[in-house]
Amino acid sequence: MSDIYKNNDALGMAELVRTKQVQPKELLEEAIQVIEEQNPALNAVIHKMYEQAEAAIENNEWTGRFAGVPMLLKDITQEIEGEPITSGSKAFRSYRAKKDNEFVRRVRNTGAVFLGVTNTPEFALMGITEPAYHGPTRNPWNLNYTPGGSSGGSGAAVAAGMVPMAGANDGGGSIRIPGAYCGLFGLKPTRGRTPAGPIFGRHWQGASSDHVLTKSVRDSAAMLDEVHGLEKGAAFYAPPFDGSYLDCVNQPVAKKLKIAFTTESPLGTEVHPECVEAVLKAVKLLEEMGHFVEEQGAPVDGRKIATGYLTMYFGEVAATLSSLEDVLGRKAKSSDVEPQTWLLGLLGRATTAEEFVLSLREWDKAAFAMEAFHETYDLYITPTTAFPPAKIGELEPKPMEKLLINAIGSIGLGGLLKKTGMVDQIAEQSLMRTPFTQLANLTGQPAMTVPLHMTKDGLPCGVQFIAARGKEDLLYQLAGELEQTDIWIDARQLMKEKS
Repeated sequence: MSDIYKNNDALGMAELVRTKQVQPKELLEEAIQVIEEQNPALNAVIHKMYEQAEAAIENNEWTGRFAGVPMLLKDITQEIEGEPITSGSKAFRSYRAKKDNEFVRRVRNTGAVFLGVTNTPEFALMGITEPAYHGPTRNPWNLNYTPGGSSGGSGAAVAAGMVPMAGANDGGGSIRIPGAYCGLFGLKPTRGRTPAGPIFGRHWQGASSDHVLTKSVRDSAAMLDEVHGLEKGAAFYAPPFDGSYLDCVNQPVAKKLKIAFTTESPLGTEVHPECVEAVLKAVKLLEEMGHFVEEQGAPVDGRKIATGYLTMYFGEVAATLSSLEDVLGRKAKSSDVEPQTWLLGLLGRATTAEEFVLSLREWDKAAFAMEAFHETYDLYITPTTAFPPAKIGELEPKPMEKLLINAIGSIGLGGLLKKTGMVDQIAEQSLMRTPFTQLANLTGQPAMTVPLHMTKDGLPCGVQFIAARGKEDLLYQLAGELEQTDIWIDARQLMKEKS
């Protein structure tokens, strides 16, 4: 890997292309070389588009902000015309996208060169990336550990230096969790800030937003400048922002902030000492910068947030399984998807319309509560995750659990499961490692993970910052300042160590 490719972020590469110090073809060749070297061990890229990328370079006029910069997209919702998109499932193994979705179209207009698609868990349902169809993706910092999910393939690819940025989306933490585990910057935008169409007007009832994972803050901000804005027909529209997010990165925060923080899980479950230390380190730094920081939890019921999130989750899986008929030409069977996915679908089919509506009302209550909270506090800080990365396979169901899941799935006992109260147990077990990220998805707030801590085992550990709706500019301002501090983890260091 050359120093040019290793040391530059996406904007740096684009500037070299613009000033003719490097040719797009050289960057593409570098990207391909790194993918071919690293991917056999990482399994981050599950579909390669080298020939398409070469053709795009020949036809590109190199006028966009990221002209000539290699980029990967994610294997769910980010549809590229004519290319496979499996959503991490064998059920979609023969599916080809009919057209670019709007997010991809806007990214393409920046001049970025698409050269592949990254791995994701089946239907983006897990905080780890270990789909049965494509196999597990591994963390570049330590191959025995997960890069997180559901944008784990993108996180691993960026951290390993395959590309300077990659497409991602976040419906419950899927940008921020891989960002935290891979030592990257990841921002989930305000609901409606980035486009969702044209196939859908909303993703996961507005909980999910598309954006990117990056090594530098400025790359994330510059891409948001390019892709944000009104999409006709979309279900949601974010508060308008007329400035430049990229400019915000270089503007110090104009006032001393009042910031709340917590290290306690909203579920009342364990938080690993390393994740606590990450937050306390950030608090100390912010106080040294002159901001007022105090310990204060969010004014929401954490268990209601978890239950409301999973109610949507169950319903969305059930709807996805029903829509498979259009792809398969028949009704979906349990053998078409992973057993856990089928079980989630059964729970969705056992969920009533009344329960679904009541859960959405809880989302709205939480949104109003957080708006009031931000009248006092500019930002809310938590660990991004409650635990450092798990080992590959560690979170797989145990043999007896697999037998139980298969048995329940085969006889369709979703309704009985709900009556036994097992949904609450599922909520705790599935979210206890990542209980902090769902709040911003349900309330529609912007939230970012910043790489401020490294565990004693040499694994990155992120800190989450949540702002009021529409305040990505404040997050980028603060992130730009934090990026200049000594405790910021620069993933480019990993590339230097590996080279």
